[in-house]
Order: sequence, then structure tokens, then C-alpha cells
Amino acid sequence: MNFIIDFFNLGIIGSAKSIWSIAIIVIPLMVFMEIAKDIKLLDFISKLFKPITKLLSAEENAAFPLAVGIIFGISYGAGVLIKTSEDGNIDHRSLMIISVFLAACHAIVEDTLLFVAIGAKGLIIVFTRVFVAFIATIIISRFIKNNSQNLGE
Repeated sequence: MNFIIDFFNLGIIGSAKSIWSIAIIVIPLMVFMEIAKDIKLLDFISKLFKPITKLLSAEENAAFPLAVGIIFGISYGAGVLIKTSEDGNIDHRSLMIISVFLAACHAIVEDTLLFVAIGAKGLIIVFTRVFVAFIATIIISRFIKNNSQNLGE
């Protein structure tokens, strides 16, 4: 009987520690994201991502959704990407290229910190995800038709 009680105590305490570790990372990131939006830091960051969009053969307008997706995650990145495409500010090819890249490499900061919290090597995770994302995107981009029509039109 003591085994069962010890098992549940260990499970509850272990789970609580894991939840606490995740909360310590996620809550400050959420606060930072809101502040970054308010002070237009994301606009500055997206300018830094323009060379990446060129490397991926995407439009410069794709830099902002790419930056948001890489930093804050696929849901925020997809939301910005959808809004950008609805506004007609990005062509179909760039939309597909950025979507492929973000599928492999999104929330790079948050995900990496979460894995580091449970003992993973952060640099290995970052470099592997970025490398796989670039290779997959470059290969797939060769098969995506180049059309000049925007999706919002």
C-alpha cells in the first residue's frame, strides 16, 4: 500500500514541478509578446528577417509573419500570415514558403526553453530545427509555382 501512496505522491509532486517550470517560461513570454506588440518591437524584428525571406525566395512582406511565427509560435504566426494574405499583401508562393518554414521552425524561443527546462540541449534543438526548416523549404519551394496574383484579390 505504501508503494501506491509513494507512487502518487511522486507523480503529483513531479507533475507540479513540471507545470511550475513551464509556467515560469510561458508567462513571461506572453507578457513580453504583449509589450513587444505595443512598442512596435515586432516591426523592427521583422526588418531583421527580410534577408531570410530573400534567401527562401519569398516576398519581403512575408518577413513579419515569419518573425512572429518563429518567435511566438505557429498560432500567432499563422494568424498574422492569414491576415497578411487576406489583405492581399503576400502572394500565394510566399504564403506557401513561409508556411512550410514555420511548420518545422516555429516558437523557437518558447519551445527551446521548454525543452531546456526538462534537460535538453538548447543549441542542438535550435540549429537542428533551423537547418531542417531551411532544407525542407528550399526543396519544396522549387515545386511551388511562381504566380504574381495575391490571394486577397
